[in-house]
Amino acid sequence: MSGRPLAHNHPSLEALRAAPLLVASDLDRTLIYSAAALGLAMPDAEAPRLLCVETYEHKPLSYMTETAAGLLAELAAGTTFVPATTRTREQYGRIHLPGPAPEFAICANGGHLLVRGESDPDWQRTVAERLASQCAPLDEIRAHLVRTADPAWLRKERVAEDLFAYLVVERPLLPDTWVKDLTGWADARGWTVSLQGRKIYAVPRPLTKSAAVAEVARRTGASEILAAGDSLLDADLLLAADRGWRPGHGELADSGWHAPHVTALDERGVAAGEEIVRAFLRGAASPGHAG
Repeated sequence: MSGRPLAHNHPSLEALRAAPLLVASDLDRTLIYSAAALGLAMPDAEAPRLLCVETYEHKPLSYMTETAAGLLAELAAGTTFVPATTRTREQYGRIHLPGPAPEFAICANGGHLLVRGESDPDWQRTVAERLASQCAPLDEIRAHLVRTADPAWLRKERVAEDLFAYLVVERPLLPDTWVKDLTGWADARGWTVSLQGRKIYAVPRPLTKSAAVAEVARRTGASEILAAGDSLLDADLLLAADRGWRPGHGELADSGWHAPHVTALDERGVAAGEEIVRAFLRGAASPGHAG
């Protein structure tokens, strides 16, 4: 449970360093949680202590349990830990995870590979070439989104890093068929669509977390990849990993998505985030065996 103290039930750093291993994880609703996503179903007196890991406009925004934070610091000290997020670089910069600063981080769903905090220019060129040759241009997709969205339920329209577009919508007012219709239209143009909470993402198909993680694995010589994520945009990352975990909430859980090497956790909310870090630690201590 989330309130468990740090005990001697997780591996030592020496065990973690025994083999080159890469741990790649989505952030929002996988490792970190907004107040609305915490899912604290227990009585208030039994709720876990929380650590704020992000502020926005001078207010706390995202949290982990203190236990998860301690475990993540240990994991990051003994493996190549790679945050893999759909967030822009600016949005990622607001997050302060426990432990050493990651040498590598993935932003914009794989559009930017940060190396010691700076976007790698070689990777930027690789991404640009793939998008130009395999997808319809962003302007065409964005124009379609704006043209077909109904002002009755559209709240915001945004472009992230000049790579992909997303809408912020009033979910209860969104017609059931709109996302399905958009998905079919976008698929024919080399783009994917994902509905996450109040956001509808339109992302070029080659723009994936798994491609960026594969590049990190190539550079570090990692022999095994562990991964976690909750949304359809994380499916490629989980499929490319040797072992993976998904929480009991999110797009993947809601759609019944599964894969033989991906463990579907029962935990939901911030408790799932803690269990994911525990699973990473167990997996890192015993490569080749389920965590």
